[in-house]
Amino acid sequence: MSASSYASIPLVKGLPLVGNLPKFLRDPLANAESLAVHGNVVRSRTFFESVTLLGPDANQFVLHDSAGNFSNRGGWRYWIDAVFPGAIMAMDDPQHKHHRRIMQGAFKRPAMERYVHDMGPVIGVELDSWPAGTGRPMPVFPRLKSLTLNIAARVFMGMALGQEADRMNQAFIDTVNASLALVRRPLPPLSMWRGVRARRFLVRLMQAKLADKRASIGPDLFSQMCHAHGEDGERFSDDEVVNHMIFLMMAAHDTTTSALTTMLYCLARHPQWQERLRDEAHALAKPQLQLADLADLERTEWVMKEALRMYPPLTSIPRKAARDCEFGGYQIPKGTPVGISPIHTHHLPSLWTDPHAFDPERFSPARAEHRRHAFAYLPFGGGAHLCIGQHFADMEVKSVMHQLLRRFRFSVPAGYRMPYQLVPIAKPRDGLPILLQAL
Repeated sequence: MSASSYASIPLVKGLPLVGNLPKFLRDPLANAESLAVHGNVVRSRTFFESVTLLGPDANQFVLHDSAGNFSNRGGWRYWIDAVFPGAIMAMDDPQHKHHRRIMQGAFKRPAMERYVHDMGPVIGVELDSWPAGTGRPMPVFPRLKSLTLNIAARVFMGMALGQEADRMNQAFIDTVNASLALVRRPLPPLSMWRGVRARRFLVRLMQAKLADKRASIGPDLFSQMCHAHGEDGERFSDDEVVNHMIFLMMAAHDTTTSALTTMLYCLARHPQWQERLRDEAHALAKPQLQLADLADLERTEWVMKEALRMYPPLTSIPRKAARDCEFGGYQIPKGTPVGISPIHTHHLPSLWTDPHAFDPERFSPARAEHRRHAFAYLPFGGGAHLCIGQHFADMEVKSVMHQLLRRFRFSVPAGYRMPYQLVPIAKPRDGLPILLQAL
């Protein structure tokens, strides 16, 4: 039986000119659920017409992609090329495989042990400045953003941030916001212009430090990237090091902040889980974690995974069809923009018990709901493009939560529900007011 034509794929037009874009920006889960009414293969319009493939089988078809049906670069280029050129997430093979093989050296166990050791004191100093016992809620999102930026600067770049911290933070905000700019040309004072200008600042910052990083091998990621090499001795050029560092700094800074913010919110609303994690942190009897300690934080991992299930930092993942293919009984022509929706899969009742409820034990060995399908759970993507920094993020989130739980008890005002902005990266619209109590 032959597949139906592309034109027969159900089309959701949305509003004139902007299509489904406003709905996607406002609530990507609700948008995906409204598409799913028409099936697991749906056409819709945002900036342009694209096909959304829904469900775990669709995720596997797109991300595993052993047939080479999809271009990673084709999916991401429109969104990030102006501000994150040369990002590993926007590469296709063989370039992607080549760069990833060189980059892996910076994430091997000896390097990771140094990273977790170096981030501990940074976390401690930052948490020392958090006000507790004031009786007034503190917007915690900007505090976490400052913390993760300082961790990234220390661990990735081998530097302590001073006056340039605020400018660097704003530069990353501007580059990320530019990815969704309606006007794609850098015209002042619009978002793309701010993003391109911020990119230039970050390039100058990295280039100024290149010579020193090339001269000797240090423990920081920047130095490791300068000296990393593949099996045949191949190394990154200066431009490649700069491009990778800017993207990795953004990814480590923004997505980790998103995960930590969501965890704090969930634990503030579920104090029984907060106490369980605090007991786990005290049981280690260590003020700061080492790499070997991470495996002992089982319940912390369940909560982290549940927070990422409910609010994945990336709610959708784009690709472009690199060749004619078919899925779900429909033809998808070469050149078609294609997207999958992790946030939709993360809330499917067929995979998850009561999917809208906060239930970390769904990740326990006894239940293991995330293993019901190999592509049911994908906060870090999947397949060959699985996030190279996944284990670093796990290490950083657990290190921060360990120290935070040992210092503070935290809550939100009664009846509070965090207003989320889920695109381009999940974050609270109000800064997330948290009431801190010192222990």
